[in-house]
Amino acid sequence: MLKKMIKILILILIVQSNSYGNNKEELIFYVGITMVKPIDLLAKEFEKEFNCRIKILQGGSQDLYNSIKSSKIGDLYLPGSLSYRTNNLDDGLLLDGQFVGFNKLSFIVKKGNPKNIKSSLDELTNEDLSVVLGNDQSGSVGLATKKLLKKFNLYEKAIMNATFLATDSRNLISAIKENKADLTLNWHATIFWDGNKEFAEAILLDENLSSKSKLVINLLKTSKNPLLAKKFMDFASSQRGRDVFKDFGFLNENELKDFDKVTF
Repeated sequence: MLKKMIKILILILIVQSNSYGNNKEELIFYVGITMVKPIDLLAKEFEKEFNCRIKILQGGSQDLYNSIKSSKIGDLYLPGSLSYRTNNLDDGLLLDGQFVGFNKLSFIVKKGNPKNIKSSLDELTNEDLSVVLGNDQSGSVGLATKKLLKKFNLYEKAIMNATFLATDSRNLISAIKENKADLTLNWHATIFWDGNKEFAEAILLDENLSSKSKLVINLLKTSKNPLLAKKFMDFASSQRGRDVFKDFGFLNENELKDFDKVTF
């Protein structure tokens, strides 16, 4: 985790050094890996409209927050779970928030599901399967996995059965693609990433098992451009933003209808 945080801090320094002499307003945006695709697309559109630059720093949600806390640099933060907001509000770094969608857990298996894995959490304790789970110390998917499996008294048994623990959602999907795992419990949206559907597929869990997590963009107290940052937050939750998050698997039709009713 320390190495990851150091890497992120180095990237921050590079971003800062590249900003000197640049007349455009700039936002530094910390984004959990799973949400990078929709944010990158929206950022490009926003940059054109407001003649600005948005620098995206991606990583595990906990690693990103640790970097924000250490560097005191940045404008926006989008972790993979609301818990990173609620658990850290007392630090005073996270100000206004804007809901943009949901992260949902799904089984991710090899294309065609050759092991005939069923939509049951008990599969995570099947000793005949190579199971890879997320590490709760580094990323939102690991934290959500722990919370869900603890609820059904399966966490310790599933961890003991795991081949290894992955730091984040990207490494979980890589475990399937590289034939290191038969089964992972990962964020559903990862199946929408370019190239993943060729190698992997999702097995939907029942609604009471999906451990749906609200996604909230946070304005950082350290922001040098808070007005521009708030404009991006509004854009991300606009109809265009909602459509993009839906395209990447973070909203469905029913959730779109109730979007404005979501509180956090």
